[in-house]
Amino acid sequence: MTLKWLAVVVAVVSVTSCVTGNVVVGVLNGGQLPLVVNLLALTTAGTAVILAVVAELHDRLNDRVSALTEFLVARLNEIEAHTGDRNTGFVEGYLLSHGQEAAVVPFGRRGRGAAER
Repeated sequence: MTLKWLAVVVAVVSVTSCVTGNVVVGVLNGGQLPLVVNLLALTTAGTAVILAVVAELHDRLNDRVSALTEFLVARLNEIEAHTGDRNTGFVEGYLLSHGQEAAVVPFGRRGRGAAER
């Protein structure tokens, strides 16, 4: 059982026990439950309701973050596929325009000064 539904059950049981206790004591003795018992039941119910709301908001936020993550992964994969094709086409076009004897030469190391050549 998830936290949200557990909190809802605790709130319902707390309110039900408070109302039932007050009705039973009121019918049998013509009085009411002590104030401490009523406050404890209402505090428990209120805390459980707040916890249920926070748990629901957390679930919604988690779903949104998951959807955003999936979207970003799909978009980055699409960009990567498109970029890879563009670079491949550039190199092939360069080689075709310069004939068969053209070679792709990597750039030399950076940081070399004129004195080292």
